[in-house]
Amino acid sequence: MADVAGLALPFFGLIFLGFACGRLIKAPVGGLEWFNVYIVYVAVPALYFVLISRTPFEELANVGFIAVTTASTFLAFALSFGVGTIAARGKIPEATIQAMGGSYSNVGYMGPGLTLAALGPTASAPTALIFVFDCMLFFTLVPFLMSVAASKRESLWATAALVVRRVALHPFNLATLAGGIAAYLHYVPPKPIDEIVRLLSGSAAPCALFVLGVTVALRPLKRIPGELPALLAIKLLVHPLIVFTLLTLVGGFDRIWVSTAVLMASLPPALNIFVMASQYQTYVERASSVILVGTVLSVLTVTGMLYLVVHGMLP
Repeated sequence: MADVAGLALPFFGLIFLGFACGRLIKAPVGGLEWFNVYIVYVAVPALYFVLISRTPFEELANVGFIAVTTASTFLAFALSFGVGTIAARGKIPEATIQAMGGSYSNVGYMGPGLTLAALGPTASAPTALIFVFDCMLFFTLVPFLMSVAASKRESLWATAALVVRRVALHPFNLATLAGGIAAYLHYVPPKPIDEIVRLLSGSAAPCALFVLGVTVALRPLKRIPGELPALLAIKLLVHPLIVFTLLTLVGGFDRIWVSTAVLMASLPPALNIFVMASQYQTYVERASSVILVGTVLSVLTVTGMLYLVVHGMLP
């Protein structure tokens, strides 16, 4: 248990350190924007380039794994969308953000550091694949559903162009593509550039987790939405169960890959949920509540999952 605590506590410790600073230190909120720019456009892309470029290319072409894990996330999204539709009385924009709360794991900020610390370098390929294809799923579903719900509906071509642009130009996906090309060509950057990328990648998780804590602190919990328990039950418990069940039924996957997928699915709701809620001006305050409460509860659920994974107790 001490080993598991040693893996989990640094990650949650950084989140709660950021939370404490956000509550205690009076600093301009605007500075947080540059922190987010650094994380999204520089540090995390560098991390994914390092992870993928150093992974054998054949491991990145595991179509079966991609299909099963993405389908699992979609099922969690569909369940959460059903909960959201009932809670929001049929309002698709609110139900869409609620569905993200029940299915969109913090795969970008928490995922790589946690899976690599728990499972080693072998987890880099499944971690990257889950991140890329989960993001593609959400960047496709959310604009589509929001467009369907808009009072002034855009054309199918305009919606499709928006989806393709957001998927193709997202910094994380561009970095993943560059890493995949480097892995295929066995390309190693010149030493000075390689050192810069390595330093940037090392700062990604600490910065992201700290900023997550600050962001949540600056948006205090005012009330707990009635649908919150159901959404978090799906996110923290049902989602990893779906992933494990489908991967086991299909079979043929390496144990490390299965453990990585289950661990990624057990992570708390992603900060991007609040970003998208703000972008569409819907469910904004309650989205921050989902992230805050989900992150607090995940201290128990993720630590429990880590215990099962580290000790090889998954069936």
